[in-house]
Amino acid sequence: MAELRFDNRVAVITGGGRGLGRAYALLLASRGAKVVVNDTGAGLAGDGVDPRPADSVAGEIRAAGWDAVACTESVATPAGGKAIIEAAQQHYGRVDILIHNAGTVRRAPLAEMSYEDFDAVLDVHLRGAFHVVRPAFPLMRDAGYGRIVLTSSIGGLYGNHDVANYAAAKAGVIGLSNVAALEGAAANVKCNVVVPSAVTRMAEGLDVSAYPAMGPELVAPVVGLLAHESCPITGEMLISVAGRVAGAVVAETPGVYRPSWSIEQVAEQLDAIRDANAPLVFPVVPDGHADHLRYSFEMARGVRHG
Repeated sequence: MAELRFDNRVAVITGGGRGLGRAYALLLASRGAKVVVNDTGAGLAGDGVDPRPADSVAGEIRAAGWDAVACTESVATPAGGKAIIEAAQQHYGRVDILIHNAGTVRRAPLAEMSYEDFDAVLDVHLRGAFHVVRPAFPLMRDAGYGRIVLTSSIGGLYGNHDVANYAAAKAGVIGLSNVAALEGAAANVKCNVVVPSAVTRMAEGLDVSAYPAMGPELVAPVVGLLAHESCPITGEMLISVAGRVAGAVVAETPGVYRPSWSIEQVAEQLDAIRDANAPLVFPVVPDGHADHLRYSFEMARGVRHG
């Protein structure tokens, strides 16, 4: 296969100053993209501002003969998100690729988590995604082209201890991506989710001594494909962990139909209701929402499936 390049494409990468975001920025720049490296340089909990991470990565890209600018605006506010997208327009005149990777961590057990810590994490991961997607999406739609990559987590898919804020935000990102994929389909604007795992500063405080190699460079090619014009999928999720790349889907069991139910009947039928031997997957695009309803309505009308 010929090398997949990003010549003349403009990419905005949030959280691009360190870890995964840095790996994405360097890879896309090395393949010809003009990159807006966005990073506030904040601490792991989202505190403080430091221009050095964004400046360092942008400088590294330019030193290699490629093209990048730094942006230290915060995704945590609507104004910050708008300013990030405007930076791309001001420097390069367009936005072709948006990768929302910025993230923070504030750990606490569910029973002890403060409202402040819950909101602060949602502000960066979930609201932050909206704050950059909202101004970028109409530009892409009007241009008839766009690639959006949003970041979820196995914590968003399966949960984890002490991160109710992070898990809720990362699950919400999936819903946002699905809507962007649906509403962008007619204009060649594709939106997908990456579910990455890598040993970066986000793993601070965790015991990773038994982990295999899990550097950001293992994840970057997956994001690179999702950001490329040849990307064949939209409204999907790709997992990248320790060199394993997989697809994640929302699946349903075929279920059980009755014209009426009692609590006791639900209890009696629970094993059949939960029987996942023949799972159903309704792709987001072109219309998973309608396909789900259609399947259920057909069961109610006596249509047999399978």
